Amino acid sequence: MFFGSSLFPWCIRFEIARRLSENRGVTRKWILRAQTYFPANSDSPAREKLLSLRVALLRLHKTLLNMERRDYEREYGYVNTGELFRLVIDHSQFAWLHNISEFVVRIDETLAAKEPITPEYTSGAISLARKMFRSHGIRGRFQKKYFDAIQRDPAVVIEHAELARLFTTSLSTPPPLSFSKFPDRLARSPGGSS
Repeated sequence: MFFGSSLFPWCIRFEIARRLSENRGVTRKWILRAQTYFPANSDSPAREKLLSLRVALLRLHKTLLNMERRDYEREYGYVNTGELFRLVIDHSQFAWLHNISEFVVRIDETLAAKEPITPEYTSGAISLARKMFRSHGIRGRFQKKYFDAIQRDPAVVIEHAELARLFTTSLSTPPPLSFSKFPDRLARSPGGSS
């Protein structure tokens, strides 16, 4: 999928702008905001796991964004928040991060939906995320850039370890045999080549 400025979904732009405007790491405030936006109308364990995945992905995305920003500023000089927002959307150096943004937006859509979150649905989402961030069988540009980032930045290693811990704790629920049961917004693989 092409992520040019005219084709980049507005909801992803909004999410990026919101995160950049805060210009802070993901903290307890993000967790409280997630609870505000996605009320606990059915605080099932499946919903809690999906929220945990969302928070872990947001933290990882923020860390990767900061790493790319440092690299960009080292080469081109300081950029303010507005310039960074434009770069994240349009510049090729940041394009590989769109996969994570898109995955988080899909989780947000699922959490905001009126249908209850089922354990099978959550297992499918975690399985797709696990596939996206696995270290063996590097398939596309995203995986290559991601594992290069792990080699370069200790903060990425820490966030990757948190994500791996989430994957390990969710192994008690086996992933579904087929992803065809899931809505289109989740079944699209975010880890494909970009």
